[in-house]
Amino acid sequence: MNLEPNYHSILLSWIALIGGLVLLTAGGEFLVSGAGKLAQKIGMSSLLIGLTVVAFGTSMPELFVGLMSLFQDHPDILTGNVIGSNIANVGLILGLCALITPLPVRFKSVSMELYIVLIATLAAFLVAWQGTFPRFLGFIFVTSLVFYTVQRFRQAASNKKSTPNESARNNAGDSMSMLPIIMLTLLGLTFLPFGSNFFIKGAIDIARHFGVSELVIGLTLAAVGTSLPELASCLAAIRQRQSNMLVGNIIGSNLFNLLMVFGCCGLLVPFSMSSSLLSRDIPIMFSFSAVLLPILAVQQGLSRLHGFILLISYFGYLFIL
Repeated sequence: MNLEPNYHSILLSWIALIGGLVLLTAGGEFLVSGAGKLAQKIGMSSLLIGLTVVAFGTSMPELFVGLMSLFQDHPDILTGNVIGSNIANVGLILGLCALITPLPVRFKSVSMELYIVLIATLAAFLVAWQGTFPRFLGFIFVTSLVFYTVQRFRQAASNKKSTPNESARNNAGDSMSMLPIIMLTLLGLTFLPFGSNFFIKGAIDIARHFGVSELVIGLTLAAVGTSLPELASCLAAIRQRQSNMLVGNIIGSNLFNLLMVFGCCGLLVPFSMSSSLLSRDIPIMFSFSAVLLPILAVQQGLSRLHGFILLISYFGYLFIL
């Protein structure tokens, strides 16, 4: 008698899983396509759009999860979500994408963002050692993010003025008006969090049905869940040959996760950070970001070998967990 409701529940879970995957794929395609056209229309580089617009959009699930965890008094979920997502962004997503295709990127273009991520990671380490993320540090994080974003766009506007002919050529090559471009970008940003939510709920329900423990679910599906928008947009960027936007999205997302999620949550309500993060998770997050410095400085991009090493390192981290 109970089999029919059970099968009905599993069917709904599969529908949620497949529907979420469709939304993620479509959202990634729309976001990257819209963001690329937006960059071309306003004369900004695809890297800058990836570092800001795309990174901000794909970091929204982390912010939503962080705020919900904060107000439901689950600070470990908040911190674990941000740190686990940053590790997955570099180890899993950037590693997988570099394994699919080499990713050329100039070190100078992303060096400032990498240094900010490393400094914010060290600040998180000190906070975990002290035990509580204070409100004043949240204010510093949010202020730093606003200052960084404003400076980035000012710098881009200055470069645009110095090379007007190039900007004119870019604009001339795109006949689509601004409104459809903005709508396309917003549609992508809307699809990604909904798709991520449906996908992760369906996957968790299916995993529970087949007897997978909640610990394994948390260490795999839940950890990667909020990084699915980054994965979807990065795979779309590969198909559209937007490697600069791809790398910018990953580094920018890590920057937004730390400064925006930790910053906004800490500014609203100071939250505790477990000392257990000191011995494993924060050092690993720092290492994944720090290793990009010499790779990009020397190679000016990521090769398939780098992608393989990052991917193996990420699975090694899961094995340690």
